[in-house]
Amino acid sequence: MQTIWSLLIIVLVVALFISGLFGIVEWQFNLPAILVLLAFWIVALYNSLVQGRNRVEEAWADIEVQLKRRHDLIPNLVTTVKGYATHERELLERVTEARSRAMGAVSPKDKLQAENILSQTLKSLFAVAENYPQLRANENFLELQRELVDTEDKVQAARRFYNANVRDYNTTIESFPTNIMARGFSFGRKELYDIDVPAEREPVKVTF
Repeated sequence: MQTIWSLLIIVLVVALFISGLFGIVEWQFNLPAILVLLAFWIVALYNSLVQGRNRVEEAWADIEVQLKRRHDLIPNLVTTVKGYATHERELLERVTEARSRAMGAVSPKDKLQAENILSQTLKSLFAVAENYPQLRANENFLELQRELVDTEDKVQAARRFYNANVRDYNTTIESFPTNIMARGFSFGRKELYDIDVPAEREPVKVTF
């Protein structure tokens, strides 16, 4: 729709300019009309770029909310497991370290890599829990497990929503004539929060 409006305005501006050259309409009338149309076009394009960028940022904030919830659950999980699986100190340290790296990551690419590592360590932790029947029967452990599964689902949903907004935004800033405005006002591409390796596209399960 934005492209259609842009092309319509361009056609109107060209028509007004030609009419002025051939004396069909006096310049004192069509020149202000041309300037008004160009101003409207610039404002409309700029606002559409701002809206697209804001949608991407809001979607990214939703991912961070879900990831923070996940990070907040892990210390309680580690404490609970430590009480029953005292021999798994090395694994628990890896989980804590992976959590710290994930919390420190900033860009979508770095955060995705760190979160994937954290998911793998959590997967290992839940697999090891099978060897501790008392731990698997612990209500706090089971509740943490349920909350982590729920959080993982919400992260995946937020990731899909974010990627859809990023694709729309990147398509907009690369399409004519919006790309002209995007370059002029430094609207750059956004990174997808996605996985490049097909084998890694399946979400990590933390159930057992």
